Amino acid sequence: MWRVIREIGRERIDKLFRMAEQIFHENPELADRYVEIARKISMKARIRIPTKWRRRFCHKCYAFLVPGVNCHVRIRSRRSTHVVVTCHKCGNRMRYIIRKKE
Repeated sequence: MWRVIREIGRERIDKLFRMAEQIFHENPELADRYVEIARKISMKARIRIPTKWRRRFCHKCYAFLVPGVNCHVRIRSRRSTHVVVTCHKCGNRMRYIIRKKE
């Protein structure tokens, strides 16, 4: 039973993020709402949001992020090389470490 629920949840989360990506330029508020719905589905079904989508929304205000439009992306090399994504809506900074492939 849980396997089916989680599979449906994964499909819906993926679809909601793809819809948010498509509609963002026309209606950013609706894209943010899609992100909120996807988060609620992931919490209810106890599913992790895939990494490719987890990095596309602000973890403080839950806004769908599009680089150069409502966030900016910087690469820093202090300590360890990492990417810093700054949300323009709330000012939150998210850091993602870049690991070298060997």
